[in-house]
Amino acid sequence: MFWILAIFTLGSALLMVMNKNIFHSALFMVLTFIGVAAMYVMLQADFMAAVQILVYAGAIAIFLVFGIMLTQRGNMKQTNLFAKHTAVAGLVSLALVVINAFMVWNTNWLKSTAEPPQDTVGQIADLMLGKFMVPFEVAAILLLVALLGAVIIAKGVKKTS
Repeated sequence: MFWILAIFTLGSALLMVMNKNIFHSALFMVLTFIGVAAMYVMLQADFMAAVQILVYAGAIAIFLVFGIMLTQRGNMKQTNLFAKHTAVAGLVSLALVVINAFMVWNTNWLKSTAEPPQDTVGQIADLMLGKFMVPFEVAAILLLVALLGAVIIAKGVKKTS
């Protein structure tokens, strides 16, 4: 199952990078995030899988609305201006894969004999809604302001006289 999910995730990531249509690239990005979420499910990290689906797939939906629809050119197939650099992107990706494989192969991984916690969601909730509540809310406000700024910049500000 791991290899099927790995091929699915890497294939959709490759199609995302190589596609000339930015709308299709965004849809392949959603598939990539779903593949990563499935990997989290295999690792029994259910909270991380749910966050992966909710946050990242939701972020892609917002990306589609604000990033593509507000800046759309005449023909949707010509919206991805950087898709002509596929050879360079492939070389850089191959170099990163080789470097990562080298680092994984040569790292002395520490193995723990401790049992993993059964209730990870409760522990994360206690931290997010207790100790780290203020930074969590500040980050939410910062993201909201950034989103509003992006909309204003994309639409253009009309000068009043």
